[in-house]
Amino acid sequence: MIRVRQVKVSIKNNTIDEILNKTSKKLKIKREYIKKIDIIKESIDARNKNNINYVYEVDVEVLDENIVIKKVKSNDIFLSPNDDYIFNITGKYKMKYRPIIVGAGPAGLFCAYMLSKYNYKPLIIERGEKVEDRIKNVNEFWNYSKLNINSNVQFGEGGAGTFSDGKLNTLVKDKENRMKKVFEIFIECGAPKEILYKKNPHIGTDKLRDIIINMRNKIINYGGEFRYNTILTDLIIEENSIRQIEVNNNELINCDNLILAIGHSARDTFYMLNKNKLNMSSKPFAVGIRISHTQKMINDALYGVNSKLLDPANYKLTYKSKDNRGVYSFCMCPGGYVVNSSSEEKRLVINGMSNYKRDSLNANSALVVSVSEEDFGFELFDGMKFQMMLEEKAYKYGNGKIPVQLFKDFLNNKISDHFESVKPIFKGNYEFCNINDILPKYICDDLKDAIIYFNKIINGYSNDDAIIAAVETRTSSPIRIIRDDNYMSNIKGIYPIGEGSGYSGGITTSAMDGIRVSEKLAKIYINE
Repeated sequence: MIRVRQVKVSIKNNTIDEILNKTSKKLKIKREYIKKIDIIKESIDARNKNNINYVYEVDVEVLDENIVIKKVKSNDIFLSPNDDYIFNITGKYKMKYRPIIVGAGPAGLFCAYMLSKYNYKPLIIERGEKVEDRIKNVNEFWNYSKLNINSNVQFGEGGAGTFSDGKLNTLVKDKENRMKKVFEIFIECGAPKEILYKKNPHIGTDKLRDIIINMRNKIINYGGEFRYNTILTDLIIEENSIRQIEVNNNELINCDNLILAIGHSARDTFYMLNKNKLNMSSKPFAVGIRISHTQKMINDALYGVNSKLLDPANYKLTYKSKDNRGVYSFCMCPGGYVVNSSSEEKRLVINGMSNYKRDSLNANSALVVSVSEEDFGFELFDGMKFQMMLEEKAYKYGNGKIPVQLFKDFLNNKISDHFESVKPIFKGNYEFCNINDILPKYICDDLKDAIIYFNKIINGYSNDDAIIAAVETRTSSPIRIIRDDNYMSNIKGIYPIGEGSGYSGGITTSAMDGIRVSEKLAKIYINE
């Protein structure tokens, strides 16, 4: 196969025929000489809004590949690299007990998938419900404010990403092709094939739920086992090695390999791990708000008159504040919803989500400000306590509902009393309040400056009628569980992975982290 980059096709004529025509011209061969074509990457060049193009990277099968390569001198044309993922089993030892995975979010599920596929028969314990019942819990909370503290937007099969946009983009280097493997597993379980080549691939929370069910069934068919409503409550450690785990405060399970995929909201588990002397440290994170605009305004600002020909636009924005803090957009949801994502009584946190079609009238994104130990304190759990304090204030000032405010009133330190052209598209009830009362002044000031600055990039971003909502605090874990180069903690046999352990951010990087740990176990143990 030959890899061809920078194949540009007008958005007005974006067909496979046109991609073939443009590819054959770059290769300087007749179109009929191309026997097969596969799209590897797709992106959009919208720098000139009057001439927007799709830009493709493709693999083509042609007659006499070597002759074509020699004939065409271009950095955009070369023999296709081998990007297959390989799972190697080189272990020599037999596991005494099957591996136990704590948490069925992306890190836990993908680790379980690989271990079960290669006959290690893992046990997956999850504090929340299976995804079908979890959906019922979440809808009860959004509609009737009935919170299940163990099965909600944060906890339950699929992890926090189940009620998100299902974004799969990542900036990590991937020489071992784990990311491609993650996408292939998603497709195998029902995701659209386009995730393999879209620049900003996403699945959507509606499709992701069915994919998780299919993935669970594959894991079970391979020999894995799930136990729901099962909370890790203690560790039994002897001679600095894991020997047993306690679940639900009343049951012991033998264990010599424990994979911690606990998620960034498992605050009770962090306390328990600290009691058992796992090495942990606090880490920086970011907190802020969600801002909503009409999707049409975002589309028109980024794509101009051609916006109707394209998928809903997304954006990524960054700003350096006067006090030298990073302010940035996070988890942007085109055509999405702002959602109440609370997991604890009398604390309120929000997130964003989109369905696959991204067809709501609003775009929303978190806008968050970086905070560090200098802001929240130098003790291990000070960052977590800082999050909790903000969530308590959001709950208090919003009377248990999502606090909302128009941007113009946020600027003027005034409680709003009506919406204007941007209407709220939320999951969960909301109430007008002054968000300046919830977030520290330095965060509010940085957010205000950033939103005004972002208007230079996206015309209309700082419009008076933009809706802001509070509070976004769970951008990443405030804790890192220390691990060595073999992904093991200071306690032998315990492997911290994923967002909760402080080593990933988002669905894809968490899934890749889970795969890495399955590889580490395969280097130690045979699969009998």
